[in-house]
Amino acid sequence: MDQALQRLVSEGTLEPVRFSEWAAPIVPVVKRDGSIRVCGDYKLTVNQAALVDTYPLPLVQDMFASLSNGKTFTKLDLAHAYQQLTLDADSRPYTTINTHKGLFQYTRLPFGVSAAPAIFQRTMESLLGDLPHVCIYLDDILVTGESESAHLQNLAAVLDRLETAGIRLKREKCSFMIPKVEYLGHCISADGIHPIPEKVRAVLEAPAPTDVSQLRSFLGMINYYGKFLPNLATLLRPLYDLLQTSKTWSWKSPQEQAFKKAKELLSTAPLLTHYESTRPLILSCDASPYGVGAVLSHRAEDNTERPVAYASRTLTAAEKKYAQLDKEALGIVFGVKHFHQYLYGRQFTILTDHKPLQYLLGETKGIPPMASARIQRWALMLSAYRYEIRYKPGADHANADGLSRLPLTNHIAEVPIPGDVLLLFRTLEGAPIRAAQIRQWTDTDPVLSRVRRNVLGGWVTSNDPELQPYQSRAAELSVEDGCVLWGSRVVIPAKGREGIVSILHEQHPGVTRIKRLARGYVWWPGIDKQLELAVRSCMQCQEHQRLPSKAPMHPWEWPERPWVRLHIDYAGPIKGKMVLVIVDSHSKWIEACVVSSATSSATIEKLQTVFATHGLPEVLVSDNATTFTSEEFESFVRRNGIRHVTSAPYHPASKG
Repeated sequence: MDQALQRLVSEGTLEPVRFSEWAAPIVPVVKRDGSIRVCGDYKLTVNQAALVDTYPLPLVQDMFASLSNGKTFTKLDLAHAYQQLTLDADSRPYTTINTHKGLFQYTRLPFGVSAAPAIFQRTMESLLGDLPHVCIYLDDILVTGESESAHLQNLAAVLDRLETAGIRLKREKCSFMIPKVEYLGHCISADGIHPIPEKVRAVLEAPAPTDVSQLRSFLGMINYYGKFLPNLATLLRPLYDLLQTSKTWSWKSPQEQAFKKAKELLSTAPLLTHYESTRPLILSCDASPYGVGAVLSHRAEDNTERPVAYASRTLTAAEKKYAQLDKEALGIVFGVKHFHQYLYGRQFTILTDHKPLQYLLGETKGIPPMASARIQRWALMLSAYRYEIRYKPGADHANADGLSRLPLTNHIAEVPIPGDVLLLFRTLEGAPIRAAQIRQWTDTDPVLSRVRRNVLGGWVTSNDPELQPYQSRAAELSVEDGCVLWGSRVVIPAKGREGIVSILHEQHPGVTRIKRLARGYVWWPGIDKQLELAVRSCMQCQEHQRLPSKAPMHPWEWPERPWVRLHIDYAGPIKGKMVLVIVDSHSKWIEACVVSSATSSATIEKLQTVFATHGLPEVLVSDNATTFTSEEFESFVRRNGIRHVTSAPYHPASKG
């Protein structure tokens, strides 16, 4: 973390500040190479307070019009696009981040600020907007021309202006003079503009159901759009026949033909609609044990959802081991990334049937510090988008559910274990108790094995008191390599807890340090009490515990006359009675009054008797016992004009 901050400061991207009215927490993201990316979580700071920049993103039809008659196409991608824009001095304080090294503010437009897309679009259009046959959509620039020479001339003008403005390109993501290009969900070539087949590939190439459960999911997706599809009941009859309990599963030609025809209906008019940047956007996402699916839709004037595009994919072997919460979150991340060009810079609604994700990934929610590292990374990625996340019951979420249960069987590279998780388990492997041992204990632990099963398959409401500490943290638990994690802390089964406590206590660090050490690595219900007991039971810890340092003595000022300042306290019990002791600080005269119990009313009664003899003092000094701090006693001294002074808590010597 220190190196990452130093690098950003040396590059001029960050600058230290002494104080700021704004300070966003940071989320350090561990990259696969082990380095750290520093990101600010602006959800609860500037994004909440800033006015939304209403600069519009360009209309799709207007952009495509500027590309008409193009023969070849060049696609340019900017490197670290936003951070190429310098912030003025007045804006920088709003981007302040709070780190262990103090406060820093960005000098360049940071990732995660909600107004960034509109600011960037305005900047790029002011730079390139007057050039012919140039299309600008955030950090993607498309250039063409009616001939090769015109194309080269337009491209030279774009590159010249970018160079003059000091804007750099990402060479490996740029494509020059190509015959066709995919842009905003369309394939653009010299022949014209056509929808990309990929939009409906998730439906057209969906595999046939292999059991009743998958068939129900597919029929649910079809019926979700039933009002737009003619003669649906007749078409689907062969499929519904398989749902009858009296019939065995038999997928034959009638079912195959009905299945193919239904997929064609889902991917053609009148159901499928074109993307329009002025209409409300809805992203429906879902996950199953073997796939994720997403449907991008427009909300029509009659409040119905009309699909724009579909997407799905199978889960990798590693992803299939994710907790159900993580799978559902992966479905959202997959949908947002897949439809990035449609969604980025626009307000849209995410629909999910997994309610905890509203808390974990909500646009106005801070990134939960105890969520799994994977969820934290995804929440940070989503913070760059403007969205609202809504819960939709599973029964009403059939469009995305069907895609997740019949995902495309495309080949996907295995997802590597994230760097932070890998580092955690490497640390465990070098520890006295290895990850394999924790996994074995978890397998045989009657409580933690149930917790792991619930985390992986979804929580079932239970009143079991042994599960309550885990159920209250359900949204923050995950499973890695067979071990349960709470955030980045490994949950230790009961069999291994004594050993962990012994390891933590080896160097006799004391209560505060042993708790701090444990919080970095492990957790289980009641861990703090168990650590405190271990320290209190250790003679060596008790002998070497740090005692409070002695404060310098400051004697009470000696009054000039008697009965100005009185010190009072109780002694006893003596033979079942308490003695109220009153000492005059000038003459050291003592009054002792016996009472049956040290209550406020009994104290007031005795003081009234003494004051009737000697008069009222100016100051009355006592400790912080409830007898002397009750409202009844305070009212008594106020009525008599006496200033009541209490001594330092747990410091009887201060009473004089």
